[in-house]
Amino acid sequence: MKILLLFLVMPLLEVAAFVKIGGEIGALWTILLTVGTAFLGAFLVRTQGIRTLFNVKQQLSEGQMPAAAMIEGIILLICGALLLTPGFISDTVGFLGLVPGIRNTLANGLVKRVFISQAGGFQAGGFSANKHSGPSAGHNTIEGQFSRDDD
Repeated sequence: MKILLLFLVMPLLEVAAFVKIGGEIGALWTILLTVGTAFLGAFLVRTQGIRTLFNVKQQLSEGQMPAAAMIEGIILLICGALLLTPGFISDTVGFLGLVPGIRNTLANGLVKRVFISQAGGFQAGGFSANKHSGPSAGHNTIEGQFSRDDD
């Protein structure tokens, strides 16, 4: 229901923003501003996407699970779609997602909400709740099988 409401309300808000801004700066400048934000957004998404890809590769090479970096990539993809969609409100939300601090906070929040609550101790940087995990940390690995018998 919330998504349906979003799809009904957002276009109306975008049209209202176009009318208001177009009345203030004129139709030509409104169109140029919309096209300009699309090009600027595409450039920024591309550069930040490449940086995020390198972060994923680096974390994988260090043996870490790049959950937060992968979620940041998904956020960048969504922001890119919002920036390519004509509209000032969608552009604003898209540009907010391109701010590294906001995107990082959002990604880490999603990692904690999804992975930690479901896996019980999983962290974005690795597979252990201990920051000093690995061979030098003195932990023993216990292998086994798990099964759940629900009544």
